[in-house]
Amino acid sequence: MYWNSQFLRSIHLKRNEIPSFNRYPFQLPCVKNLDVLHFHPKVTFLVGENGMGKSTLLEAIAVALGFNPEGGSLNFNFSTYDSHSPLGDYLKLIKGMNKPEDGFFLRAESFYNVASNIEELDREIIGPRIIDSYGGVSLHEQSHGEAFFATFLHRFGGNGIYILDEPEAALSPLRQMSMLTRIHDLVQDNSQFIIATHSPIIMAYPDAKIFEFTNTGITESKLEETNHYKIMKQFFDDKNRMLHHLLDE
Repeated sequence: MYWNSQFLRSIHLKRNEIPSFNRYPFQLPCVKNLDVLHFHPKVTFLVGENGMGKSTLLEAIAVALGFNPEGGSLNFNFSTYDSHSPLGDYLKLIKGMNKPEDGFFLRAESFYNVASNIEELDREIIGPRIIDSYGGVSLHEQSHGEAFFATFLHRFGGNGIYILDEPEAALSPLRQMSMLTRIHDLVQDNSQFIIATHSPIIMAYPDAKIFEFTNTGITESKLEETNHYKIMKQFFDDKNRMLHHLLDE
């Protein structure tokens, strides 16, 4: 049941086809030391410091699944700036027996471009508006956080695979907690999530698999073992001492 219930079981790096492990993105530790990565059937988190390659690998997974590099559903094919890496061409996807009915690649850095493309398409298409499936209000007429959450709430329909890149970038801590509720609702509706995040709140989703990206590669961790959790806990356990070390001249 474990294997049948998930849409994406694992990825394998086609190591024998890599042109060189000395060039980007193949020189990244998360790629250089990658063989296979097995995903949780419900929620998998990719966490780590900036520059460790988690967003690069997440983008490659999304592209290999057929998503537009800048985000959106499988039907989006716009391009404002072609900057994605070729890593997706070197991934072998192992899928489950069932096919998702829905899917979305949401990335914070290019969500503005997705919102703009929706408006362009709605001006050209005769018939039901695309924006109606996002709540009916222009994503550009909402704050970044409101637009993000409207997408979670209205566009994600369930029985789907959802690839999220740093969704917390636009969300307050309270909204991040609300996002956990929405993720749970969609998981209950047979959905699978793969999420790159820095947020200990979001990565606290129970029974999730957490992969931590470091200079030595990728290791599976528990929430309390991640550097993000340890640093946040250390800060709030003794805020004054931490501030003294950070600000003392």
